[in-house]
Amino acid sequence: MKRADTVELVLEGKAVNRVLSVTPDRSVYEAIEKMAVDGVGALLVMSENRLVGILSERDYARKVILRGRSSRKTRVQEIMSSPVTYVTRENTVDECMAIMTKHHFRHLPVVEGDSVVGVISIGDLVKWIISGQAQTIQELEGYITGRYPG
Repeated sequence: MKRADTVELVLEGKAVNRVLSVTPDRSVYEAIEKMAVDGVGALLVMSENRLVGILSERDYARKVILRGRSSRKTRVQEIMSSPVTYVTRENTVDECMAIMTKHHFRHLPVVEGDSVVGVISIGDLVKWIISGQAQTIQELEGYITGRYPG
């Protein structure tokens, strides 16, 4: 579990790899309600099985709440972020961290061809890195105490 590991390994390591989405014509209220039910901070916006945008809690706060708009009357397509920055299974954990840091977002869709195969969150990446550090610490402790296999 290293920063040079691929997104594919991170996706395989996730307990649940589901792609949650909403269509662009839905109300922002419905999208936020779905986020709350599913316990996520963003939804992909899909139209005819194509990724057309991403809607985050930040989009909602800045483009609806702060502007005094109605979440029931505003459509997802009016406030979604588009075009979407995405990665492939071959991108590394380190590359994903750099993209998220540079652009100040917390979710990256994973796309292969025209299909979305998953979503990586900043939390997924942090867990991956921490797991790798814990493994390294255990190996070093084993080496120091003479329990190192090899």
